[in-house]
Amino acid sequence: MPLPFREHPLRRAVAAELHARTYDPLRAPARVAQLAVMLGEQGPEASIEHLQRLLETFGGPVPDTFDQHYAADVGPLRLGWERHTEFVTYTFSRQGAFDHPFAASVLDELPAQWLRTLPGETIAAVTMAIEACDAPERDADTLTALFEGNPVIGSEVVAGSARAWSDLRIHSDGFFHILIRDCSMSDNQAGRLAKRILDINCYRALALLGLPLAREVSPALSEADRRLALVASRMTTPASSSSESDLLAELTSLATEIEALTARTTYRFDAARAYYGMVQQRLEQLRQQRIEGLQTFSEFLDARLAPAIATCEATQHRQSDLAERAARLTSLLRARVEVSLQQQNRRLLESMDRRAQLQLRLQETVEGLSVMAIGYYGVGLVGYALKGLEKGGLPLDATLGMAIALPFVVGFTWFVLRRTKKRLTGSTESASRDLA
Repeated sequence: MPLPFREHPLRRAVAAELHARTYDPLRAPARVAQLAVMLGEQGPEASIEHLQRLLETFGGPVPDTFDQHYAADVGPLRLGWERHTEFVTYTFSRQGAFDHPFAASVLDELPAQWLRTLPGETIAAVTMAIEACDAPERDADTLTALFEGNPVIGSEVVAGSARAWSDLRIHSDGFFHILIRDCSMSDNQAGRLAKRILDINCYRALALLGLPLAREVSPALSEADRRLALVASRMTTPASSSSESDLLAELTSLATEIEALTARTTYRFDAARAYYGMVQQRLEQLRQQRIEGLQTFSEFLDARLAPAIATCEATQHRQSDLAERAARLTSLLRARVEVSLQQQNRRLLESMDRRAQLQLRLQETVEGLSVMAIGYYGVGLVGYALKGLEKGGLPLDATLGMAIALPFVVGFTWFVLRRTKKRLTGSTESASRDLA
């Protein structure tokens, strides 16, 4: 049926996003296992192809396309697959009684070859057991033994409808172990609780990925800080143009190194902060109540995660501060070099002005000599003419005529030279204005 309105091309995509992180209802007793796999450069396509092979193995329907979330039955297990920005999660669950919560994982029922060839690298692996409230109660020693002697944390969750315990350690089987006792939860509540705890474990691991990187780049940042301080101290002393060029080259190199470190770490640090926010959100959604004598999940994770995220944020702030300082020093040094160049240019212009004035004086001297020389030859020519006329019988005194002609010849010569110079100067100024 056609819609009576024009639809935005992303309307259905953003509506589907509300349901992209779904959960499957669970009923105790049940066991759940989840793998969170970093894909890196492989992208989700490799994970989708691997998922299709699993579906083919169990003879189930294989869809051609996968959205952000996919769920299906694979043999006796329920599969949930989710695609995230940089990782995917595989969640497998099975209803039914069990003798020991962690004696075996539901992953044992999957093909071993399929698990070994999972594309990407596993960052989080957890096995969870959900037992009914009528299961035998465990005292503190029994709980400790269940978690291989490690200190146990736990709390009442879902406003007292269930209890959850864990030690948040990797056990000998390679998994984190989580135990939930369902007292009065509905199937939907149990499914949501399991997903939230699995999300906490996954996002906790991803948030902590920034800490090793922060520790790794800290020595390089300390070295950059030291070099930056050294350059700043060298800038306080008078320096030649060559040393200023060396300082500018060193500052440019240092700024490039800082930018390279920033580009390498920015995404990881921003992601760590975002994942930490999601951990805090999921912890709040658990609605925890204290079990006497045990740390709650919030207390334990805040004590470990908060300092790690603070370290990442401090390292990121330090990188930004170093980049800003390098930029300021570069600007100051460039201004210093420009002032030095302007002073050199001014001295050069003053020297050129002095030379121009000297050339002008020389030119004026040459002009005077030229007037005298041309006047001399002009008077000589007049004299030759007068002497010729005198010889021809005209009553003339050639010498007196030359004396009378002298000021007129010199004056005329001076006038012609001045007019020629003025005309040449005017044409030069007009050409300069046209070029400007």
